[in-house]
Amino acid sequence: MSNQRFSQRSIIQRTFGSTHGYITRLMSPSDLGQIVKPFVFLDIFSLNLRDGNPLDNMPLHPHSGIATITVITEGKVHYDDPHSGSGSLTYGGVEWSCAGGGMWHGKELSVNTGVPYIQGFQLWIALPREVENGLSESHYIEAKNMHRTGPAFIILGSYEGVQSPVPAPKGMNYLLVTLSAGEIWTYQPPLGHSVAWLAVATGQLSTGEDSLVNAGEMVIFEQGETPLTLKTSGNEKVIFVLGSAVPHPYTLHLGNYSVHTSAQALKSGEQRISELGKNLREAERKKTALGIIPVFR
Repeated sequence: MSNQRFSQRSIIQRTFGSTHGYITRLMSPSDLGQIVKPFVFLDIFSLNLRDGNPLDNMPLHPHSGIATITVITEGKVHYDDPHSGSGSLTYGGVEWSCAGGGMWHGKELSVNTGVPYIQGFQLWIALPREVENGLSESHYIEAKNMHRTGPAFIILGSYEGVQSPVPAPKGMNYLLVTLSAGEIWTYQPPLGHSVAWLAVATGQLSTGEDSLVNAGEMVIFEQGETPLTLKTSGNEKVIFVLGSAVPHPYTLHLGNYSVHTSAQALKSGEQRISELGKNLREAERKKTALGIIPVFR
């Protein structure tokens, strides 16, 4: 593979985002999400549990019009849901929460103090018009049940004939990739996937002869369907996520926690989450022995 040539697909935006506590916000719907929609929001979280559990301070909060995808890159978190059962998410494990017309969440995962460090990404995608005010649902898929091809877990979509078990809308791929030191890997976007970006969790990645992406950094590529040839830089493995998609054709209509395709759809979503918010005590009564409050819908 050493004779593989690097593509010259340019990086048009790069960011280390802004960090508050254990969360770094790399993208929001009001900034870079406008460029790579349907991908509209990306956080990378890094929890050092030696000094307590920062998830205890995560408040319940609402969403509509989007789906959130949480993927673990290091460590372990636990879930306990009356509809999905209980278990653990480790590297490659996924929480998929499709807000649809409305949900509240924020305390549906817990950590074990025996695990010193947890890292992962949370991504939002803007839902298509036909489902943005539809049913809300959640799935917890452990790493052993996720599908992969080569070095990549297929978190959303389909790649090289491998389909993700996550019931996401068509027209988008989201991959979690680990490359060993010196490894080269090429991603060929599916037909129509002219949107592309990646974000590095650990290590340093080369995307071209003079272009490096560092840990904690997100980059956006120019639109097109040219393959992305990526190589580790240095003597350590690189863990990163990569997204590609058919562009979202709608203007984003934004609420505090909602993203919709029209003002009317946003109004409907916010009405629904307001109605749910009046019954949050019911959600808190469903707290499990692990301190988990399942997604409330």
